[in-house]
Amino acid sequence: MAANNRRMSGKKGAQVGSGGQRRRGLEGKGPTPPAEMRKGHKKNRIAGAKAKQLQRRPAPKGRGGKASSELVVGRNSVVEALREGVPASTLYVQQFIDNDERVREALQLVGERGGIHLMEAPRPELDRMTNGLNHQGLVLQVPPYEYAHPEDLANAAYDNGQDPLIVALDGVTDPRNLGAVVRSVSAFGGHGVVVPERRAAGMTAGAWKTSAGAAARTPVARATNLTRALEAYQKAGIVVVGLAADGDAELGDLTALGGPVVIVVGSEGKGLSRLVGETCDHLVRIPMPGGTESLNAGVAAGIVLYEAARRRA
Repeated sequence: MAANNRRMSGKKGAQVGSGGQRRRGLEGKGPTPPAEMRKGHKKNRIAGAKAKQLQRRPAPKGRGGKASSELVVGRNSVVEALREGVPASTLYVQQFIDNDERVREALQLVGERGGIHLMEAPRPELDRMTNGLNHQGLVLQVPPYEYAHPEDLANAAYDNGQDPLIVALDGVTDPRNLGAVVRSVSAFGGHGVVVPERRAAGMTAGAWKTSAGAAARTPVARATNLTRALEAYQKAGIVVVGLAADGDAELGDLTALGGPVVIVVGSEGKGLSRLVGETCDHLVRIPMPGGTESLNAGVAAGIVLYEAARRRA
């Protein structure tokens, strides 16, 4: 009996403070990450090689030029961009990231859309990429937007047997206004938007989001010199109409909206620049009985486009 006691005394018993360890060991660690994010996996190596190739590959030059690539930073911003269908080439995910619902949704959206590279990167690398911004472990790379040439917009309209209906923006610097104009042009059957190359909003992720998907089917052209682009339209028989608070005629009296026309919208504060205003064939005003001095570019363009579409119906 004593021998049995000695043998039993050598048996390891429960350790103090060990309660719950086995329970935690049985708990799941969340869904298995995609193969592209598993270090050492073949797909992870392939994704890394492709991402490096894309970064080294020179961008093809279109007639309207290309913008530079853009980074969308932060969990909420990345998820919103993916929801709205903003074009993306790579989603960078921080190593050992806290896997909350936004991270899971971002990974799910990338998987559903396809064509977006998934890359895992250490935090210092993401800090370097974003210049120290609060990226929260998610960085989405948006590829450069390929702009059309102003001539392409008119040519596409004529090829379809239609009179061109184009909006040109002069001094509009808010990408959300650009996105709103693109959305209105698409809604009312327009053929595109022209923006200057300098001192103007471009097709950023913010503009894509505001366009609510319209940017995928409505081209945006970039002009090196907006005045010359308008003069080229005039030589092609297209009437150039500028919106101005002190315009000579009211919008409802302008018959030119029923034919080939370019509508020029200026910034909310400054309106049209001097040279652009002098180039326009007509300067018209939108009657505002309420007394408001001016409208933002998106609202003003929408009103004129509606009137043009009504006359063409």
